[in-house]
Amino acid sequence: MRLGGRARKPAVALATLCLLAGRPILGQTAAPVELQLRRWAETHHDEQIATLERLVNIQSGTMNPAGVRAAGDLVRRTLDSLGFTTGWIELPPELKRAGHLHAERKGSRGRRILLIGHLDTVFEGDQQRFQRADTLGRGAGVNDMKGGDVVILFALKALASAGLLDGMRVSVLLTGDEESAGQPTSISRAALIAAARRSDAVLDFEPDVGEGTVAQRGAVSWVLRVSGRQYHSGQIFSDEAGYGALFEAARIIDGFRTAMAGERYLTFNPAVIAGGTEVTFDTMALTATASGKDNIVARALTVAGDLRFLYDSQMVHAQARMRDLAARHLPGTSATLSFADPYPAMSPSPGNEALLATLDSVSRALGYGPVGALDPAKRGAADIAFAAPFAAALNGLGVRGSGAHTPDEYVDLRSLPTATARAAVLLYRLSRAGPARP
Repeated sequence: MRLGGRARKPAVALATLCLLAGRPILGQTAAPVELQLRRWAETHHDEQIATLERLVNIQSGTMNPAGVRAAGDLVRRTLDSLGFTTGWIELPPELKRAGHLHAERKGSRGRRILLIGHLDTVFEGDQQRFQRADTLGRGAGVNDMKGGDVVILFALKALASAGLLDGMRVSVLLTGDEESAGQPTSISRAALIAAARRSDAVLDFEPDVGEGTVAQRGAVSWVLRVSGRQYHSGQIFSDEAGYGALFEAARIIDGFRTAMAGERYLTFNPAVIAGGTEVTFDTMALTATASGKDNIVARALTVAGDLRFLYDSQMVHAQARMRDLAARHLPGTSATLSFADPYPAMSPSPGNEALLATLDSVSRALGYGPVGALDPAKRGAADIAFAAPFAAALNGLGVRGSGAHTPDEYVDLRSLPTATARAAVLLYRLSRAGPARP
């Protein structure tokens, strides 16, 4: 996969290339034990659906710490039964997040593998409970990504049923705030980064969209605050009144579009805007109120949005251009532009591509067909980007569905055994790919 732009050069860049010395584990014919894993996944389909239903029915919006912990407790019981050492990673109270579930089996064979996912969902409060209609399952987080969490559990259970989990070096980290990461991310993602540093391969079980993810864009939110002079509208554009906050905001936002629209893998979106004489704006909840009169020049305006990018260098350059545009004021106005902590980009690497080639070989061997590389522009920011600088990384190993982040979210229940068998065989091959690095 060839992508334009400049990649990151982290201090541990060699770690991303170490997986199999940059070579995939091929095998176009499934071994008998691999077919056994596939049969196990197929015969435990109903159990998977029942587990998914229990998990979805736990209300676990990001800002519901008790619900996130309850979802983690359900998952933790299965991991405990599989011989994992489990624990809850607490975050400082000021982050107002539930924390993360961590589990580990310290074996002595093969690659060190880290499986990641998240327990939280987008929607808060009374979320949609699980409903089944033939081959579809609906409910909050059923696709993004409680379905993926269930795949992790049952892939591990499949391996255990065949005696293959013993000796394997595998860890699981399920974050409790992926949909709205606690700030600063240097704290909320410290455990994930530490776990990635101890790993050779990181597998993320975000939804399967038909192709594997070896590169995906990062994201950073921004807030633009604009001020003008409150004045009689009949004098707008005069030296005394100036141009007002709304014209200044329009100039800046359109300047972003003119300067950067069309750049590959770069997008920027003003999502919520409020302006007038009086403005209140909650930048956390993205809710706002505004009031004014049509004969008054607007005094204030706030707009919040996001910026997405494939390379961190691309983000830095885009932020510099945005700041420069915001600093050129129309008469009688001023503006400030601020950025939150970013979700980094997951840039492509040979190690990532080797993992994808291995998954492709597994999928073909099991009779599921080929798995190609997803266009990086087609997947949003995710936790795996924090881990990718330190190990070979692959995303998209979860279930198939649609409607993530909407009330219409659903999962194709037929994808559960397929995703489980592929993950189990992928783990089996990685666990026999030679010794872990020191």
